[in-house]
Amino acid sequence: MSLDKKWWQYLLGIWMTVVIILAFTLVQPVVKGLGQSVRILFFHVPCAWVATLAFLVSAVYSIRYLRNEDHNHDIMAYSAAHIGLLFTILATVTGAVWAQEIWGKAWNWDPRQISIFILMLIYAAYFALRSAVEEEEKQARLAAVYSIIAFVTVPFLMFIVPRIIDSLHPDPLINTDAKIKMETTMCYVFFASLAGFTAIFFWMLRLKVRVMQINRTLEIEQFNQEVR
Repeated sequence: MSLDKKWWQYLLGIWMTVVIILAFTLVQPVVKGLGQSVRILFFHVPCAWVATLAFLVSAVYSIRYLRNEDHNHDIMAYSAAHIGLLFTILATVTGAVWAQEIWGKAWNWDPRQISIFILMLIYAAYFALRSAVEEEEKQARLAAVYSIIAFVTVPFLMFIVPRIIDSLHPDPLINTDAKIKMETTMCYVFFASLAGFTAIFFWMLRLKVRVMQINRTLEIEQFNQEVR
């Protein structure tokens, strides 16, 4: 890849470097009772956001696959779900780190922790389903249907359940009055981190899809050679 095609990658690297530096230097914790641990907000919430976005992309491309049975759409759905599961794990781990600092215990079976754990199991089952079916077209169709149904649970588990059940988790970024409860500088760094993580997701998705397409092409070529 030529240098002129990599400019956005270098820009993203610089962007995230600045975000990390500002998250640990410029921003002063102002959230009562949370102290320095509030800085994990700049990484924990973006991970949860990317997971949600990834599962949405997976569901959208699953719908597109069922409409036209384009295998590239199945690859997109699979790749997005894979990245979504990864970021769900990262959100769980960063949340556990925060819980250890604030609650004195990494895992407390808090409603937020339970809901994201259930979400991980749901999408882990997605990959178990794919691995259990060998026939390619059947695998893609079943996985597409499952991905669509699975995404229905995402808003419920990520946003609704934690808000209707009493939780030790601090107030969400946007409260019930639809107002952002965050100091201005902290808010700027947070949304910069959110933008950076979103860009990282699409970069990872692009790479994942490209690798899977290359592998599939090689498998087809190998099959054709064996047939001959």
